[in-house]
Amino acid sequence: MLLGFSAPCQLRWLAGRDGCLFSYAVSLKDMWYRSATYVDKILKGAKPSDLPVQQGTKFEWMINLKTARMLDLSVAPSLLARADVVIE
Repeated sequence: MLLGFSAPCQLRWLAGRDGCLFSYAVSLKDMWYRSATYVDKILKGAKPSDLPVQQGTKFEWMINLKTARMLDLSVAPSLLARADVVIE
């Protein structure tokens, strides 16, 4: 079982599958939309070297209660309320 911020825990869908306790990472859905705008600009003739480098701006917080129970940990209700995804 992986815990914390090892590489698989940075992706929400892997974090839930691999049993990470929590994950806080860039939203892949948001990054896909951003990359689509880059592809559109390049197909319309823009030079890739002229396009600005962007960083992720939308992040997702995931808590895996199943793993927390296995580790006999309790998660504060305030953290659960802030989470984008809670795995039961």
